[in-house]
Amino acid sequence: MPDRAPDHVPDPVHDIAAFAALPADARIYLRPTGFTETPFDDPAGCRRLAGGLTWFGLVQVIARVGVRRVASVVMPVADVEALIARLPEAAQARAVAQWQALCGVRAPLALRGGARMLRFDRPHVMGILNLTPDSFSDGGRNAEPVAAAGAAFNMAADGAALVDVGAESTRPGAKPVWEGDEIERLRPVVARFQDSELLWSIDTRKAAVMRFALAAGAAIVNDVSALTYDEQALGVVAASECPVVLMHHQGDPQSMQDRPQYDDALLDVYDWLAARIAACEAAGIARTRLIVDPGIGFGKSVRHNMELLNGLGLFHALGCPILLGVSRKRFVGALSRGEDASERLPGTLVALARGLDQGAQLLRVHDVPEAVQALKVWQGMRDAALSLAIG
Repeated sequence: MPDRAPDHVPDPVHDIAAFAALPADARIYLRPTGFTETPFDDPAGCRRLAGGLTWFGLVQVIARVGVRRVASVVMPVADVEALIARLPEAAQARAVAQWQALCGVRAPLALRGGARMLRFDRPHVMGILNLTPDSFSDGGRNAEPVAAAGAAFNMAADGAALVDVGAESTRPGAKPVWEGDEIERLRPVVARFQDSELLWSIDTRKAAVMRFALAAGAAIVNDVSALTYDEQALGVVAASECPVVLMHHQGDPQSMQDRPQYDDALLDVYDWLAARIAACEAAGIARTRLIVDPGIGFGKSVRHNMELLNGLGLFHALGCPILLGVSRKRFVGALSRGEDASERLPGTLVALARGLDQGAQLLRVHDVPEAVQALKVWQGMRDAALSLAIG
């Protein structure tokens, strides 16, 4: 399938009446939009998004049959429940769950057996520490263990709530690393985290590496394959008490950028993540332990990435915190002058701001001080809007 929708695919019907006549196999999606900084200008006309610092006044309701959007309307939040009540029974149940997820509060994550908590009433920065020779942006920079551990502590001091530690590159074209080598890259660095207050996550696809890292003190598993690469990974996470990041991907790192294809990038990624959430719950991993990541740049063209960034709010309907990873990625250069990864910070910050405006709770970045500063300014504007409205 081409990167864009074929010309012969008809547009969806933009009429509320179409939703009452949907077939039984129609699937409903609720995407919040009409974002605002304060609810006080129109308390009845907006809802708080996922318990965070963003409110929304409109919802795009989408109906899909097969791979095609058959109906789409944008309506005020005050009218959403009335529309849901008119839906066919199966679609109604799905819509109710999504509406409750959009308006619900994300439970804090219990880390390290409950000794630490990560709240989601405000967003956080996650720093990236790659212990790899071939990562796309900083490969080889943290090869020496003492310096690598120092970089992690510096990120925490600069305001990162978490440091994401990885020892296998998953950039486009990267080759797999044997789990033993991955562990040996990690061992001398994470040993220096012992007896410290540093919260760190393990960025890996492999069950053996997950076991090692969790025993060494990792608080979260961040798996770019959403626990699909290693058949034992699901059981490892289920048996632990740790949260896990489920990231969407298409293909493997060696082939994922070879003409990625979707029928509808936003809805396809949503459905894939919903299926992975269901698989985790079936394995005994509660939804309250799950974080979702739409996987910007992992098997996506520039157009696909833009669809996901512009529609990011939809993923709140899954009922999980959202992690956004756009740092220094190729689409930033593609939309500008083809800059190298080291020169993509300004575009990265713009993409992060877009995510913040749609309620993203975790920002995974290379440039921690700059991202923290941007986040603080964004939060300051939100706090000022609330204070002015109240006072």
